[in-house]
Amino acid sequence: MSSGTDRIEGTVEAWEERRLGADEEYVAVSEIDEALVDRSAGMKMISIRLPESLIDDFKDLAQIHGLGYQPLMRQILERFAESEKKRLLNKYAAQMAKQAKKEQAEDDGDSEKKIA
Repeated sequence: MSSGTDRIEGTVEAWEERRLGADEEYVAVSEIDEALVDRSAGMKMISIRLPESLIDDFKDLAQIHGLGYQPLMRQILERFAESEKKRLLNKYAAQMAKQAKKEQAEDDGDSEKKIA
């Protein structure tokens, strides 16, 4: 039961060699709800003013890493935020440990006074 067209096996090689997916006859423009895409990806568009030299630096770095500059900036911001959260949590934990040690020392001192 042939439809008059030759079938191309759906393999990775067929896609990479452009035997599949390259014919413009089968291309359609899709109406995309960008807000829906952003929400599903957990993203929100923002606007920020940055010095041109900083943007140029990010573009240069992104090219070296084989990325676009905006994904690189997103990665850097994510790494910074994660690092800063860890730093603050460690600082808080150290303060809590110091406070607990101080309270323990005070409790030990009160116990010794009661014995004497």
